Amino acid sequence: MTPSNKKEQQIFTLIVEVGRSNNDGLPHNCSGAALICYSSGIDEAEAVRETINILKLNEMSPLSITGYGTVEERIKEGHEIEEHEYELMKKAKNDNSVVIAEITPLFEK
Repeated sequence: MTPSNKKEQQIFTLIVEVGRSNNDGLPHNCSGAALICYSSGIDEAEAVRETINILKLNEMSPLSITGYGTVEERIKEGHEIEEHEYELMKKAKNDNSVVIAEITPLFEK
């Protein structure tokens, strides 16, 4: 692939639901968690694959992932994006990585 044909890394916003596994670092009495992730990739499919790999390496059990697109797509959808989100997205892009921005434990009733 020539440099002019190379696609640029983009940052995708993903919501990941994880179940429980040993050593996942979640509170003992929760049933899983919802994670907000910013992940780099040339497309959303690559960002999802990278996120799953990183979570599994950290002993988490991804169950489902919902993609919210790139920052440009989110703005078109009317999402309000705060400054700290832009900073985390920039970190994900600069590091070519996955940034977990928020972890919300889920509890059964």
